[in-house]
Amino acid sequence: MSSTLQGKTILITGATAGIGFATAQSLLQKGARLVITGRNQERLNQAVRKLGERVIPVLCDSANVAQIQQMATQLQRDNIKLDGLILNAGVFYPVAFEQMSLDNLNTTMAVNFNGPALTLQALLPCLNNPSSVVFISSVAVLKAFATAGVYSASKAAFEGLARVLNLELAERGIRINSIRPGVTATEIQAKAGMDQDAISGFFESLSSTPVGRVLTPEDLVPAINYLISDASIGLRNAYIDIDGGFGL
Repeated sequence: MSSTLQGKTILITGATAGIGFATAQSLLQKGARLVITGRNQERLNQAVRKLGERVIPVLCDSANVAQIQQMATQLQRDNIKLDGLILNAGVFYPVAFEQMSLDNLNTTMAVNFNGPALTLQALLPCLNNPSSVVFISSVAVLKAFATAGVYSASKAAFEGLARVLNLELAERGIRINSIRPGVTATEIQAKAGMDQDAISGFFESLSSTPVGRVLTPEDLVPAINYLISDASIGLRNAYIDIDGGFGL
């Protein structure tokens, strides 16, 4: 087990599937204790059954400010102090700019920007000194994708906030760094409205990238583990691009 993660208490948002769930599995194997969030109670219960007893589940929709505050109150009441916070919960609703609606804009920003910003703010009293915050951003902040404008903007917005927070929260020992995943096979494609044929075709098109395939959540986990651990103590506002060479 890694000495930099053994005994750490880490909160992961959106940990019932995909990158969040894979990260939870890895951190548990390395001796961490976890708090995980999800917005669906049944799926949250399923995740806990798979992950085991060192997991504290909290029902929390990242778009629901009241639930974020309730989560923070619960952790403070139970005297749970966090060594790490992984801001993973996110949504992707592709739409061309000309057809973009206010609802699409507000929904995306509520989860991808407001959610992590307000979660971090609410959990400040729970974060130890030092502690690590890892934001799951996207390669979309660097590479333009048609119909991904709002998604790209939402991720870039938090990256901009994080730059300032690395200064404002320095006295608290809080550091914020980001992972920028490339196209990764998770539920996000289906939730974006793609059918199975479209998903399969999209993934097949990635065979031309240097890595030769679509990424999996497991491809991202080692970098997340590094940033959330004591090994990254010297990093502030760093970005690790994990895109399989897609941007070359």
